[in-house]
Amino acid sequence: MMEPSWSKRDYVSFAEEGYIKNVIAFRAINMIASAASLVPFTLCRLTDQGKSQLKVHPLLKLLYSPNPMTSKSEFIEGIVTYRLVNGNSYILMVESQNNRKPPTELYLLRPDRVEIVPGKNNVPYIYRYTINNNGYDFKVDKLTGRSAVLHLKTFNPLNDWYGLSPIEAAAYSIDQHNQAGAWNQAMLQNGARPSGAIVMKSAKDGSGGSLSQEQYQRLKAQINDHYSGPVNAGRPILLEGGLEWKEMSLSPRDMDFIESKHSSARDIALAFGVPPQLLGIPGDNTYSNLVEARLSLWEQTVLPMLENIICHLNSWLTPRFGEDLCLSYDKDAIEILMEKRQKLWKYVENASFMTLNEKREAFGLPPLPGGDELD
Repeated sequence: MMEPSWSKRDYVSFAEEGYIKNVIAFRAINMIASAASLVPFTLCRLTDQGKSQLKVHPLLKLLYSPNPMTSKSEFIEGIVTYRLVNGNSYILMVESQNNRKPPTELYLLRPDRVEIVPGKNNVPYIYRYTINNNGYDFKVDKLTGRSAVLHLKTFNPLNDWYGLSPIEAAAYSIDQHNQAGAWNQAMLQNGARPSGAIVMKSAKDGSGGSLSQEQYQRLKAQINDHYSGPVNAGRPILLEGGLEWKEMSLSPRDMDFIESKHSSARDIALAFGVPPQLLGIPGDNTYSNLVEARLSLWEQTVLPMLENIICHLNSWLTPRFGEDLCLSYDKDAIEILMEKRQKLWKYVENASFMTLNEKREAFGLPPLPGGDELD
């Protein structure tokens, strides 16, 4: 029995087999990345009296225009896409000539071009970026662990330095789904007919029939010219006396082909944290409607990814503009969360056991005089 063949476990294979060739993985990654990229950033200044939101600031200007070729949406979409394909994202900070001034530009580095040179105490020594046979080293401060390169990664239980790609977790299902597509394509190219054989009928005396070399070559040429390829799909085969068609492969129904393909698609969607319903995959009724499925996508996949990115930016980039700043995002701009917030507002509004100020505090509003007594 022949052993199954699986794709390689490297960045190029993940990008080609998982992102470029597989429609389910591509759509799942694109859905998460585009959703995260559309959420607006907010910036607050922390003071003893509380926090005040800043509408205009050099940090916001940098994030909304990281470099002359990239917008904020493209930048965040690239971070998320690289991380979902490779398990790692790298951001390069271009510092001003005067190191005391904030950085001027941000760039994304392709993950397969970045090598981590290990250091002591589980801290990288150098981030080495190689392109066109040219290497660029970005050192890491031994004391603070900070560098001009920010590394965001997915947890990998078997590697101290590099993250685990969701594509690797879904690799077997991606291969199966791709092979199902290749099988369909081969069927179309073979006239939408299963493979089989043309055999000679047995002679009356029970002996097996045979073709001469000339007859064999003529029949082979006739099949190649008139019955192969998509142009000849569905054309009936004309067989001479003594020849008959024997089907040799199982039908899609026998192989449970369609359900197997849908099962692989569901596994791929689950590996990325996307409800299969949103990808049009039948047979999964986890959520009663698409609204619940979209809410699950945001709460369980998009927002945790966005929170992680902002947390890293607050420790790596924000302090370069001031120690009293805090970067966040505007949840009120996320439409799918509005219905849930409205239900929460209605619940708090009708809560007779809460004072007015307790209700205001629940939504981040300042207290009012006389609002500490129950009605």
